[in-house]
Amino acid sequence: MPTLLDIRRRIRSVKNTQQITRAMKMVAAARLRRAQERVFNARPYANQMLTLLSSLAARTEQRDHPLLAERPVEKVLLVLVTGDKGLCGAFNTNLIRAAQSYLEEHRDKKVSMITVGRKGRDFFRRRPVEVLSESVNIFSRLEFSHAQGVAAQIIDLYTREAVDAVDFIYNESKTVLTQRLTRERYLPIKPMTPTAGEALIDYIYEEPASEIFGVLLPRYVEVEVYRALLESAAAEFAARMTAMDAASNNAAEMIDSLTLHMNRVRQAAITREIIEVVSGAAAL
Repeated sequence: MPTLLDIRRRIRSVKNTQQITRAMKMVAAARLRRAQERVFNARPYANQMLTLLSSLAARTEQRDHPLLAERPVEKVLLVLVTGDKGLCGAFNTNLIRAAQSYLEEHRDKKVSMITVGRKGRDFFRRRPVEVLSESVNIFSRLEFSHAQGVAAQIIDLYTREAVDAVDFIYNESKTVLTQRLTRERYLPIKPMTPTAGEALIDYIYEEPASEIFGVLLPRYVEVEVYRALLESAAAEFAARMTAMDAASNNAAEMIDSLTLHMNRVRQAAITREIIEVVSGAAAL
């Protein structure tokens, strides 16, 4: 049975842990606010660019750009975006589980991977999966140049026909309490399908369509990769803040429980000492 000294030491240890979890929650909350601002600024630009490119692809017959070429899917590239650190609940676990399900679904095809984040890199490094490249420690100071580096690899692989499709798996930030696991196909770009009765109005282009696509398509890939990284960063901060808040609450409950147990043990010890004194006095 633990003594009063042991219980006091345990209470002190839990209080120290609670201070750490509260500090981590405050840091995650501050970084989450900045990450959400960047996500909200990036979403309209990325969505409008996708609409523009899909519209152009639907209106032009010159789909000779390599990034617009649709081929039978035999070789697939999976880009997995995880976090660099833990202590964020099931954030990384759900992503890794989704990647494993993806590999199981495409076991009849040749699947290669690009991992962004330390957790995904460490997990699939010990698995029989071809990892073409890895990017770690970028979320502490995420910049557009990081997305450009990943996009350059994707564009090169798809242009050389080393892969026939590019899929992304990442967590999209919905609210502070919820993150949506997202799987999107980035390449090839699907042309916009008009609704029934809708007539597409063609444009007059000052430049050939091939030159327009040659400039816009690589930029589109960079913007989409950057948006996915921003979404993942914001979702990770939200998951960490939620996890640290739950840990702080659990620590408070444990402190209350240990304090109650300590008081009961101390009361029992005092009662036993009084009984011993009274028994000794009665014996005399």
